[in-house]
Amino acid sequence: MALQPLPLEGAELGFDPEWLPAGDATALFGELRAAIPWEVHRIRLFGREVDSPRLSCWIGDPDATYRYSGVRFEPRPWSAALSDLRDRLERELGTGFNSVLANLYRDGRDAMGWHSDDEPELGPAPVIASVSLGATRRFVLKHRREPDRKLALELPAGSLLVMAGATQRNYRHALPRTARPVGGRINLTFRSIGRTVGPGVL
Repeated sequence: MALQPLPLEGAELGFDPEWLPAGDATALFGELRAAIPWEVHRIRLFGREVDSPRLSCWIGDPDATYRYSGVRFEPRPWSAALSDLRDRLERELGTGFNSVLANLYRDGRDAMGWHSDDEPELGPAPVIASVSLGATRRFVLKHRREPDRKLALELPAGSLLVMAGATQRNYRHALPRTARPVGGRINLTFRSIGRTVGPGVL
């Protein structure tokens, strides 16, 4: 697989806008939207618990317990479709994944605020493989200490974005709200919880 490297100092990013063929991406979006047991997760924001502005589901191997925003998530089992995606990613990237966070953005009002995937369970240099399905949305990365150093990227259906190396240490990322009329979007971020991942994925 030939990922396009993205120019962002202090980050290790690879992108393929057509990783899944259009027909496969459309079919997978419909299947996962219907089959995944979507939940409203409670997150801690400015010292209080609020509903997350999207629907989510944590999926993975039985030991892939994840703690985010003060909440402990026990994984739901892999479906055949998600297991097939994991197998392909592991073959093409040469690294292992034991979990995936599925997020459903129902329309442009659903969003993801600024954050880094830097929880201790992910290790010091995690590899995050992000597959997008459904509506195209804008994804933004911004340096933690130098906010003028940033990158905005449109993530279409079937695209794959891989973040590795020091990306999570140096950058935060977000999926902003939009007033444009957009349909639903599913994002799948494959991760490895509690494992050591070797360098050189990208």
